[in-house]
Amino acid sequence: MRLAPHVSWTPVNGDVFFIPRPEIADSVFTVSDMVVELVVSNGESRFHFNGTVEWALDSVESDGVVWLPREDQLREMLGDYFLSLDSSAGGFVITVSGPGKAYHTEAELDAADAYARAALYVLGVEKPSALSSS
Repeated sequence: MRLAPHVSWTPVNGDVFFIPRPEIADSVFTVSDMVVELVVSNGESRFHFNGTVEWALDSVESDGVVWLPREDQLREMLGDYFLSLDSSAGGFVITVSGPGKAYHTEAELDAADAYARAALYVLGVEKPSALSSS
């Protein structure tokens, strides 16, 4: 969620998101023409929930959801800053180029979380700790 305010998102099929409302915040949705359809009309985008019977949720504004970028999308976000993805005892570590030196993320259990942490650094949101740069 820390990354969301710093990136723009144009939803496409296969993207994953959640709705930050207490009653459904634990549910993760995938944009798909079959279940969650992105409908753009008059410059506004909405997600239509086709065939949902669990709750009375027909649609939600796309700016009312939080995108959960996939590992490949996060790596693309890093672009030329990306240097490596390494496995360590604590999980995954991403190394990106930085001003004058490389930056290594803290180990994350999920590779996508490590990519997100690296993206926060590249975007200037996260500052390196003394142990994470070389």
